[in-house]
Amino acid sequence: MNKNFVSFRHPSQRVVVLADAQNLYHSAKHLHGATVNFKALLEAAVAGRQLARALAYVVKSALTEEATFFSALDKSGWEVHSKDLQIFADGSKKADWDVGLAVDAIAMAEKVDVVVILSGDGDFVPLIEYLRFAKGCLVEVMAFGGTASKNLVEAADAYMDLSLDANFLFKKTRMLRRR
Repeated sequence: MNKNFVSFRHPSQRVVVLADAQNLYHSAKHLHGATVNFKALLEAAVAGRQLARALAYVVKSALTEEATFFSALDKSGWEVHSKDLQIFADGSKKADWDVGLAVDAIAMAEKVDVVVILSGDGDFVPLIEYLRFAKGCLVEVMAFGGTASKNLVEAADAYMDLSLDANFLFKKTRMLRRR
């Protein structure tokens, strides 16, 4: 389902794109057995408008392939914001950027016309409402439909279900051939 995604776009709009990389990664992996094509996501999010900034929020763990992933994000036009995975004494782990993404969105809201959030996390509903009603921004959400919060989709001015376009995914077999 796409919710009026292109009806209010025009080339003079300034856009900031904020990607919750962990949310997208896990959604693509669990729903499609694939990885995310962040370059295609950025192109779709900008859609011919003026890109102010594109920020990808990632969590670092001890995986060796992370450096390659972070470098690929950077080469695709994303500013990578990273922080270390928190591991607590009881073995539990915490890895989210919700507050950081929200603070950046609010800080940039007066400099842009549109905020594009790439995440299905329902925790962003209050942020969307604030950006729309207090800052006057249009807010678009791009997420995988099977894991996107219904409330998030309803709160956004526009929504794109990433599961409906295979260009946003790299199937694992496809990735192996590229190496």
